[in-house]
Amino acid sequence: MIIKRQIVNSILALRTKYPILAVTGPRQSGKTTLLKSMFPDYQYVNLENPDVRSFAESDPSSFLSMYEKFVIFDEVQRVPLLFSYIQAVADESGIMGQFILSGSQNFHLMKNITQSLAGRVAIFKLFPFDLQELSVGGVLNDNYLENLLKGFYPAIYDREIPSKIFYSNYTQTYIQRDVSELIAIKDIRLFQNFLSLCATNAGQLLNISALAGKCGVSQPTAKSWLSALENSYILFLLHPFYENFSKRIVKTPKLYFYDTGLLCHLLKLSDPQQLQLHPFKGSLFENMMVAEYVKRMSHKNQLNDIWFWRDSAGHEVDLIVQNGPEQRLFEFKATKTIMPDLFKGLIYYENLNNKQMNKTLVYGGNESQTRKYGNVLPWKAFGQ
Repeated sequence: MIIKRQIVNSILALRTKYPILAVTGPRQSGKTTLLKSMFPDYQYVNLENPDVRSFAESDPSSFLSMYEKFVIFDEVQRVPLLFSYIQAVADESGIMGQFILSGSQNFHLMKNITQSLAGRVAIFKLFPFDLQELSVGGVLNDNYLENLLKGFYPAIYDREIPSKIFYSNYTQTYIQRDVSELIAIKDIRLFQNFLSLCATNAGQLLNISALAGKCGVSQPTAKSWLSALENSYILFLLHPFYENFSKRIVKTPKLYFYDTGLLCHLLKLSDPQQLQLHPFKGSLFENMMVAEYVKRMSHKNQLNDIWFWRDSAGHEVDLIVQNGPEQRLFEFKATKTIMPDLFKGLIYYENLNNKQMNKTLVYGGNESQTRKYGNVLPWKAFGQ
């Protein structure tokens, strides 16, 4: 099954404007498949291969001279020395789109790009499938609980790997490996406990002290593990918007996972009926929708500023999108029944700003509506 990726148009639009393109994102998100299909005439070099990597590390100049005009270097962050040589070749040739770099460790890749390739590279992020990609591909389930549990990684759809098997292998092979390469982990079981604790806090305010305490590690250790998980594209933090507000505004970020299939696996959830009555259902729906916006924004290469907002009295807006000078407000509710009080956080924020704002309630149903308090959007249509 081939599902067209939305990021294709974004990459092609900048191919003729930059000498180097870089595609990053989590492991198994489809980077290699995408680049090989988009650029069949490019030579492909995988720097995960120990022999290839050894040659590149020991003699980068001779290594680069082996390849013709257009090359894809996969997992390029494994050979940091190569970046300076790529810069020199790109500057000398002046050819646009000459090198395409891909990597799954954001920290190392971006560090080397910043140091050696600043101003020469267009950067893209490829995540697992977004809802529109699944819809166009004809594999989006009408029940959001099914999609939430199944997850969005391409292998689950392309190779029909059961989610339970995929995520079990993913946590053991990719997450632990990537994180171990970023930081030293002395006790892998403690780290696994930490990852599971993060899952129980998805969609909640981040309390690093509580996470460290429950896991039995120091706060600096918990912070380093959290940072490594961010740089491996497992989870992300959504920061609060608190400009022009009083000190009563919450200034702590919220924790989300990029993929709800992995999140449900860590929470040991595997059945839609089990999830239907689960106390985490609302948080999981919110996580899916916030992650959906992040994925869609990246795939379209539209990098808007996004936040959430909450005050100490509990008034909250789940997602604020800065669209030029205007803000768009979103509330996410897993329910299929729309009640007026579901808009109360959006209305409170609007009144606080003393001006009419674009307000949307995204819910678990299937009908679009226009109501007095704002727009109602079904989960399937969010982000389109």
